[in-house]
Amino acid sequence: MKARYWAVAALAGAWGVSVACTNTRDVAGSFVEPDSGPTSTFTTPDAAPADDDAGLVQYCTATSCQAPFTTCPGSHFLCDVNLMTDPNNCGACGIACPQDSSALGASFSCNAGKCVMTCTSHDALDCNGILDDACETKLGTNDNCNGCGETCPDPAKPCVWDPLANSGTCGCKDASQTRCSNACVDVKTSDNNCGGCGTRCNPAGDGGAPPSNAYFGCLESECGHAKCKANFGDCDGDRENGCEADLFSTTSCGGCGIVCDPGQRCVADVYGRPTCMCPAGKTFCKNKCVDVATDPFNCGGCDVNCTDPSTARHSSGFCSYGSCVFACAPGWGDCNANPKDGCETNFDSDPNNCGGCGNTCDVLAGQPCLGGRCAVEPCGPGGPTK
Repeated sequence: MKARYWAVAALAGAWGVSVACTNTRDVAGSFVEPDSGPTSTFTTPDAAPADDDAGLVQYCTATSCQAPFTTCPGSHFLCDVNLMTDPNNCGACGIACPQDSSALGASFSCNAGKCVMTCTSHDALDCNGILDDACETKLGTNDNCNGCGETCPDPAKPCVWDPLANSGTCGCKDASQTRCSNACVDVKTSDNNCGGCGTRCNPAGDGGAPPSNAYFGCLESECGHAKCKANFGDCDGDRENGCEADLFSTTSCGGCGIVCDPGQRCVADVYGRPTCMCPAGKTFCKNKCVDVATDPFNCGGCDVNCTDPSTARHSSGFCSYGSCVFACAPGWGDCNANPKDGCETNFDSDPNNCGGCGNTCDVLAGQPCLGGRCAVEPCGPGGPTK
């Protein structure tokens, strides 16, 4: 009977265990003892012997790189470059993807051995397919209104870009509005485009004093009408006291009769609009409500940032119960227990810490660590099969 240093054929597609044809070792570094032999069974004298090894494949220590891993100039370990994902060696050693370009609104990554660009700006796209000029096409124009080649051929309906919706349309969405200076406005009420584009109203009117918290502006396409200043309202209908309601109050938050719930405040949202904030369990931080128990940018209090890039390398921070907690990035670990250098150990490539601290490959034989596992290959009774 042959010694049992075999792996089931169904598991033979990758590197599952590391062996040197004398014993087996799993990727966690623990040894797997060989079988001591089969247990006793009863057979008839004329029964044919069964082939216990049928369908099994033996694996031995591999000492060469296996695709897509390779060793490139500057490598720290044998076979530590994955040509499918490494942005500095994308598809082949030395082929680097372009650097991220915030000015051109693009970021770059290596995907399946090819450099891939992602546009990061809402109003720009890559329409010519050339990486060097990144996201070269500005949206919001008549030639590329809301996408590459989406034109606005009608001169009466030019492209209008909505910065809040991050989208463009040919002409104004609302038929009652008019396009003025690349914005859609209602000329019946617009103080800067009263009755037509460019007609500005004099807030002082004809020299008479406006009511309290009011000015003279556009109404029904005509200047000189008393209007409430921003964030004030005439909620009692009395023209004598003008616009008496503060729309940042909890009793008129953003409009007459809008009352905030007990414990809430009336504050500006991210667009500067008066809004009742915050619901129970949330804290108001920089114009928004957050849960300081879990928010990584406001952990335990406003402006406590767990994601500060100056923190330890190869780690990411998150917020747990109001405290910043740091976790190693995938493929990295903290094996020296020194918080100053963060997660310093490369679990994907370090043969002395392959997949985990202290998990050692056969370094003397030159066995590489590939993607966090000690490399093995199918072999015959006499050694690796070539």
